[in-house]
Amino acid sequence: MTAQRTRRQFLQDSMLAAAAATAPMFSGRARAQGASPNDRLLCAVIGCRGRGGSHIDAYSGRKDVEVAYIVDVDEKAGQNACNGVEKRTGRRPKWVKDLREVFDDKSVHFISTATPNHWHALCGVWAMQAGKDAYIEKPISHDIPEGAALVAAAKKYGRICQVGTQCRSNPAIRNAMQFLADGGIGPVGFARGLCYKRRKSIGALGDYRIPAEVDFNLWSGPAPYTEPKLTRPNLHYDWHWQRLYGNGDSGNQGPHQTDIARWGLGINRHPNSVITYGGRLGYQAERNDPNYVDAGDTANTEVAIYDYGDKCMVFETRGLSVDNSADIEINTMFDSTKGNKIGVIFYGTEGYLVQREYTHCVAYDLKGQVVKEFKGGGDHYGNFLGAVRSRKSQDLSSDAFQGHLSAALAHLANISYYLGENNKVSVKEARAVLEKVGSRDHNIVTLNRTVRHFQDNGVGLDRYPISMGPLLTFDPQKEVFTNSDAANRILHREYRPPFVCPTADKV
Repeated sequence: MTAQRTRRQFLQDSMLAAAAATAPMFSGRARAQGASPNDRLLCAVIGCRGRGGSHIDAYSGRKDVEVAYIVDVDEKAGQNACNGVEKRTGRRPKWVKDLREVFDDKSVHFISTATPNHWHALCGVWAMQAGKDAYIEKPISHDIPEGAALVAAAKKYGRICQVGTQCRSNPAIRNAMQFLADGGIGPVGFARGLCYKRRKSIGALGDYRIPAEVDFNLWSGPAPYTEPKLTRPNLHYDWHWQRLYGNGDSGNQGPHQTDIARWGLGINRHPNSVITYGGRLGYQAERNDPNYVDAGDTANTEVAIYDYGDKCMVFETRGLSVDNSADIEINTMFDSTKGNKIGVIFYGTEGYLVQREYTHCVAYDLKGQVVKEFKGGGDHYGNFLGAVRSRKSQDLSSDAFQGHLSAALAHLANISYYLGENNKVSVKEARAVLEKVGSRDHNIVTLNRTVRHFQDNGVGLDRYPISMGPLLTFDPQKEVFTNSDAANRILHREYRPPFVCPTADKV
């Protein structure tokens, strides 16, 4: 990380000056803005690739919303998105490269952003300071203070802020969570979130050309500026696996599952502690090259244990092949014919409840017999728009506070992992550590399953040992670690002016 940060020396003074000259001045009062129930809402979609396409489709398919702007740092991608909207609606949005132009347009009611993670919070804060509502993709933040800033901004400026954890609007999940709350499987004190999802190497670490059509200064925004080179082959999407921009699958897939896990456990606060182990392993074995270094620097296999005192949550990420998984418990509760297994298992005194898909949950008794199923999808964008019109944040399925708590779980887990990255341990040593960690899970059973996953993928842990992070204690109110100055030092990222996200007390 230090080596990458030194690339800030590439930043030209002239670029800083030019960017500062166009920095938004939203630190005063937000513009009063709203719409009557019959008005057409004007929106700006920020980031039009990948998930951004879903945002565009959702809004351009409605008669009560007009996509007025497409914002993207790649003009070709932005104009192509504008073409699609015009073909569908007969109205062409305006493409702009710099999101700050949207904030200066008083006619825009809300923004909907699917930028890379490192832009989420600043985009949302600037939008709300400019008097606009905001739909922000998960994770709502790149670090914990950013999430707190979004919560504070929504409150201070009276804005509607929805987070893209769309399961919160799906009847299958909502009804299943109510079933848990009603005691459907007895008291529940433990939940296990899963992201068993194959993630191939993103390519060798190196120096690669930045696409000429991309304004990399704006793409980088708050992050260090590494121009003229990338350290990964592909600019788009693979940023998820580099910590300057993304948060690994802990922060990519994780916020969906940890959000549901918290919901079902009835937890609305940060955990008391976290410990994480794992590694970015397997790519050397796949290539039979012990010297191969993948460009990613987030874990591809990671287990995080969160303690809440009377309740506990574990989140497991597996990025190698799971097609031949020997996890009998997991295969029983999920479709054993599918390699990927994404979901949550709740363990009750009278049975289990499994979120198998975004629109499907199954309740089992203690003998593994199905007792009830829950199905159905919802309209998360529609839920957001309803709250934009009602001006009632309580109408939201997933507000900034819920998004903050769930994103923070990824950040907490990653901090433990990053601090333990060079603490390579044997399986025996890992067992010794985990035997001392209080948990409602069977820590050693989970470790053994994780070890078997590595073995199934040809990873010899004697040659490529796992990393064991420290057990970090956390103050849920103050949002700081209580036993590690090193952890507190990496709670918040360094910003590149003028792309500075204010703290909660300064929004």
